[in-house]
Amino acid sequence: MYTSSQLLDKINKFIAGLDYKRPPVGLYEPVEYTLALGGKRIRPVLMLMAYNIYKVEVDDALPAAAAIETYHNYTLLHDDLMDKADLRRGNPTVHKKWDENTATLSGDTMLVLAYKLMTQCPAPCLKTVMDIFNETALEIGEGQQYDMEFETRNNVTEEEYLEMIRLKTSVLLAASMQIGAVQAGASPEDARRLYDFGLQLGLAFQLQDDYLDVYGDPAVFGKKVGGDILCNKKTYMLINALQRADKEQRAELDRWIAATEYNPEEKVRAVTALYDAIGIKELCHRKIESYFHAAEECLAKVSVPEERKQELRNFALSLMGRKV
Repeated sequence: MYTSSQLLDKINKFIAGLDYKRPPVGLYEPVEYTLALGGKRIRPVLMLMAYNIYKVEVDDALPAAAAIETYHNYTLLHDDLMDKADLRRGNPTVHKKWDENTATLSGDTMLVLAYKLMTQCPAPCLKTVMDIFNETALEIGEGQQYDMEFETRNNVTEEEYLEMIRLKTSVLLAASMQIGAVQAGASPEDARRLYDFGLQLGLAFQLQDDYLDVYGDPAVFGKKVGGDILCNKKTYMLINALQRADKEQRAELDRWIAATEYNPEEKVRAVTALYDAIGIKELCHRKIESYFHAAEECLAKVSVPEERKQELRNFALSLMGRKV
């Protein structure tokens, strides 16, 4: 069995070895730039871990793992373009380093390259893999559309938000694991259990991101807290605060949301205090725990010896910032 760090090293080397030195340079240079920015590579590592549960050597799964990472980065490139973001992983985004047209076209090219890599799966499982990949790609687009629509809505429900993050974030983690299992010859039941594990873990992971943006330690979280509050992002925290606030609390929340001139630190402090008073911190923490517990239950049902699942269990714990 490989450790997650060993699998990360394998996927990094494989992606670094992909040859995109072909004309026109202006199309492929942003692709190489984007993939070279690195990141945690959570999705390809999860794919390889699911594969490794059933097969000792994972090299045959590397093209599909690279496909997932290429696809993920394509979505980030286009997200940055739509959000007009200046930085990604501390570096200029593609539309800032080049221009918007280049970002659009290079992103489209990354999508094609992702499919090209995924079709390198062994023939016996290719149709199953591509069906999973196609459905997942559609769902991610649906999630992004919901996310955009939520920006102009003030009546987003908790159920709508959870469905949006399932589509936008969780399904790719889930599909990564299912595709890894399918390639390794797992039973359809086990492949689905690993999909469900990834889905529940993805929901817990995204909600924890919401939680840490308000209550995290900046030194650990890696960025200032309160960013979601400052931009009035429709997170699990804000949606539930709006639904559960009393009349006075709702009026104060509405005032901060509508404010165009304010001291950022004061707004973060005031909204966080409202969250505390309404009980949002505890509510979100319980929801995270419920999803993580559900993920653990899905993994427990995977029909391989417990010791073969331990590294995956440890990786899930580390993703959630828990002791292994």
